[in-house]
Amino acid sequence: MTSQKVIDTQDILTEDDTEDIPTEIDISHIVTEDDIPVDNFQSEEQQRLLVEPLYTSQILPRPFLAAANVGLFYQVKTEPIVPDAFLSLGVQRAADFSQKKNRFYFVWEFGKVPDVCVEVVSNKYGNELTLSTRARADGITVCKKDIYELIGVRYYVVFDPLQLIQKQTDMNGALLRVWVISPEGYRELTPSAGIVNVGESIWLNGVGLGLTLWMGEYEEQVSRLWLRWCTQNGQVIPTGVEAIEIERQQVEIQRQQVEIQRQQVEIQRQHILVANERAEKLAERLRAMGINPDEIS
Repeated sequence: MTSQKVIDTQDILTEDDTEDIPTEIDISHIVTEDDIPVDNFQSEEQQRLLVEPLYTSQILPRPFLAAANVGLFYQVKTEPIVPDAFLSLGVQRAADFSQKKNRFYFVWEFGKVPDVCVEVVSNKYGNELTLSTRARADGITVCKKDIYELIGVRYYVVFDPLQLIQKQTDMNGALLRVWVISPEGYRELTPSAGIVNVGESIWLNGVGLGLTLWMGEYEEQVSRLWLRWCTQNGQVIPTGVEAIEIERQQVEIQRQQVEIQRQQVEIQRQHILVANERAEKLAERLRAMGINPDEIS
């Protein structure tokens, strides 16, 4: 993701400031689309994997808004921060995308900040937890974690699949760390060692979802490490394609069960036929011997 220059912390809106924001804000001066390419294949796939399953699984009550690589504008006079993915509960996009105010996440339009913001580390200069030397040289003064904390994003997630920022930050060998907002600011929700193993998960009680590390194939026949939403017991939320495959497998299992039952009935029928045939032959032999089989008790 490209780095975004942000304001100093003292310029970030406080709760009291937001009370003075007018209902209609002039945003004509705000640059929202600069056509600068961002992110690599890995990040782009990961972003989609964090968004699409939420819509196709119907795991969350509507309305909600999940998006990837969309500008989050938290103050009129500053550049946005651009999460790799975010989730905001209880809000929905406006129908008319022709209006500039409806094409991005303007906090004053939605009335709240997102509940979860996710950063996927794709290089050493993304400023997810601390500012890099390059960022400081470019005049950036606040790292992403501090911005999310100051504007009150409930959960901040950093996923470092290639372990690119381990030395520069307090990731300390973890692939995944999650922070939750508190009156004192962010406190880490993940264990002190972070999430390091495939299958480990962390539950975000405030949104009714968990996050887990998953190794497998997504869109390609190549197994890679992914960050995925999950249930409280750690089961991943399936993509649309996976859900179709799961349903197909369930239908196939049911078909096989029906076939097994049919075969069992047929076997029982054959056993009865054989038994009846044997009984009839025995009765014929008894009659040939002058014995009435019906009189034998």
